[in-house]
Amino acid sequence: MSHSLAELEARIGYTFREQALLQRAMMHTSYANEQMGGRDGSNERLEFLGDSVLSLVVCKYLYHTYPDLPEGRLTVLRKNVVCQRALAEYATAIDLGSHLLLGRGEEKDGRTKPKILEDAFEALLGAMYLDAGDIDRISRFVVPFVKAELAKMQAELTPFEDYKTLLQQQVQQMPGEELRYELIGEEGPDNAKIFTVRVLINSNEFGRGVGSSKKEAEQNAAKEAFERYLPR
Repeated sequence: MSHSLAELEARIGYTFREQALLQRAMMHTSYANEQMGGRDGSNERLEFLGDSVLSLVVCKYLYHTYPDLPEGRLTVLRKNVVCQRALAEYATAIDLGSHLLLGRGEEKDGRTKPKILEDAFEALLGAMYLDAGDIDRISRFVVPFVKAELAKMQAELTPFEDYKTLLQQQVQQMPGEELRYELIGEEGPDNAKIFTVRVLINSNEFGRGVGSSKKEAEQNAAKEAFERYLPR
């Protein structure tokens, strides 16, 4: 075992019984292609497994931590704490990039690329699960990252006046999700109208807002939606 991997084990608080699993988790496809003539030795299969392990750990944590939240809001929270940005930050926190085996084409900036770091973090989880055979052991490693990410999201709630921007930033981290505002009510004379707007993510309503202008109503709807993302 290299000194580099021993450092990584110390950082994650876990010593592998089967060192080959950790070595494979650090092997990017670019390295496997150059050194082994194909992708078979890369971390792709471990990444596939780690993605499911991560999802189970996070879903279990959210399910038990927020017993009153409906499925839709739990899904939003899960997507935020396992998005590419978040996983890349988790990987950076343990300096995972410095331990990667990369091909020549990726050596320049591959150790800081979010996609490579995301994949390597998931591969590491897959390797840990195979080696430990215990999902609770993976939870002890992952949950502190999840708690910190949720706390950071909570901290962004206040003070913050432009909730439309903040909500948009959150939704942008979830590929395939569509955010839109819909005018559902308009009352009063022309010089004193009151507007009611709802905000939807895909087809699900996440908040409503009322205001003396459409812009104010949208801002209030976004505030309610964003606060409902995160349970207090």
